[in-house]
Amino acid sequence: MQTEAFSELFPLFKGANPETLEWLLSVAVKHEYPSNRVVLMEDAWGNAVYFLVSGWVKVRHRLSGDNSIALAIMGRGDFFGEMAILDESPRSNDVVALSPVRLISISAQRFIQTLFKDPQLHHRMLQLMVKRLRQANIHQQLRHKPPAVKLANTLVELAENYGHTMEKTSEIFNISNQDLADITDIKMEEAIKIMEKLEAKGWISIVPEHQLIEILNIKRLIHLASH
Repeated sequence: MQTEAFSELFPLFKGANPETLEWLLSVAVKHEYPSNRVVLMEDAWGNAVYFLVSGWVKVRHRLSGDNSIALAIMGRGDFFGEMAILDESPRSNDVVALSPVRLISISAQRFIQTLFKDPQLHHRMLQLMVKRLRQANIHQQLRHKPPAVKLANTLVELAENYGHTMEKTSEIFNISNQDLADITDIKMEEAIKIMEKLEAKGWISIVPEHQLIEILNIKRLIHLASH
């Protein structure tokens, strides 16, 4: 991957020193995982930061037995694993591939070294961490909103952050109703009914054979999410 494509794909590296990007790419390790494969295990010590070149993953927290709850969905252009290396502690959650994924990883030592050397990259890292905190605050503010409003916010956020956008539509991965319910903090039965209603209205279209949810009317979803 060329440095220009690298910085364009990952907002973290926008404006970073080209020499920094060249060095990072030279030490990066490539990974490929099939769907349903665990990419990172809970309790493993943080030894690298991972960058999603393509595909979709979910961050999940394991409960008792084989039960788990999805905490977040991530797509192309995002990264994970930074918390474990910044606070030097074991990972608290798993990361699982929802689709075939391609990743690159940069070791913890080299990544932290680069943050200290490149002030622009360090600043961008802080900005993105603050953005994640703000999104977490928004989710807290939505706790008492109707389920349809909360789910509309989830779909809009996924489309804006990771969707493949065309002229009037956006495509995201066909996330399961259970995972949508988990990250939206609603019941699965509510998620199923709301998705059926949105599809009946023509605002979305679920295409299971291509593992896609097509967002057909993002303006309507944004309007619902703002209620």
